[in-house]
Amino acid sequence: MAKRSKARQRALEVLFEAQQRSMDPHLVLTTRVEKGELVVNEYVRTLIDGVTEHREEIDELLATYARGWTLDRMPPVDLVALRIGAWELLHNEEIPDGVAVAEAVTLVRKLSTDESPGFVNGVLGRLQKLKPTLG
Repeated sequence: MAKRSKARQRALEVLFEAQQRSMDPHLVLTTRVEKGELVVNEYVRTLIDGVTEHREEIDELLATYARGWTLDRMPPVDLVALRIGAWELLHNEEIPDGVAVAEAVTLVRKLSTDESPGFVNGVLGRLQKLKPTLG
């Protein structure tokens, strides 16, 4: 598994745990690293920082463009993968748009439902098409 792909999965695990436990993602990350449960590279921290910093904006976009789905109805793993993909798509110029979308789809293919890859691809695909108009 490529270094950044592994970082995305680690970030998803931390963000998912933080969401499920209503904790700050940075605290979850620090605790897991200190206990030796998680080895992280700098991109894990970059993803967690980016998603945390832009979460309100990202959630607003996801709620707007996930046709027929509220954030509360989305499978939690899908929501976290969408947040990571949306952050990479909209805020990380180092990552090509297609890679951001494909990596998020890969995460849910491994970790979520059979319908999740198509759903995540559709939502992030809409954001990718609208990216030039989103600011």
